[in-house]
Amino acid sequence: MALGYARETPGAHALGPQIDALTEAGVDPGRIYSDAADRVRSADRRAGMNALLDYARAGDTTVVVGIDRLGRNIREVMAITRELAKRRIGLRSLREGIDTDDPTGAMVVGVLASLAELDDPSPTLDSARPLTTASRRPASTVGRPRVLDDEQVLRAEQMRAAGESVPRIAQALGVSRATLYRTLAERRTVR
Repeated sequence: MALGYARETPGAHALGPQIDALTEAGVDPGRIYSDAADRVRSADRRAGMNALLDYARAGDTTVVVGIDRLGRNIREVMAITRELAKRRIGLRSLREGIDTDDPTGAMVVGVLASLAELDDPSPTLDSARPLTTASRRPASTVGRPRVLDDEQVLRAEQMRAAGESVPRIAQALGVSRATLYRTLAERRTVR
């Protein structure tokens, strides 16, 4: 049996269009559970999802408009996904085209669950922020490690200021002229 679930987000994801999409996908309107955004008590916040989980049996399929409708953050989405899998209840997401009854869909949900365990569980899925922690990490250098350390670069700059030629400086430091030119040019643009 197909069981629909819709979760409203203020100003972004109204219930009406979600319910229409679920109905068009073949879900009986009487089997669509929902959570409205105006619920203020935390106990009632997931009443629709809790009712769906109480009703669902092994072999049923939960249908959502988008995987992000399952929860407010990655932790909630993955907890519900794991609960459904544990109870052998399928999951179908219309937007992403994921269906856990299909081996590929089951694999995709498994990969998402694995990635979510590596990620910070706090990002909100309702926001436009990316779901990775890369934006919260300090920037790191991409590519090969630098050949010259800061002390060697300082020495090269001092030798250059003293009138030494680039080939001679490169030979003294044990690097190619191209490496030395590139390093000195990078230092000028950083300053």
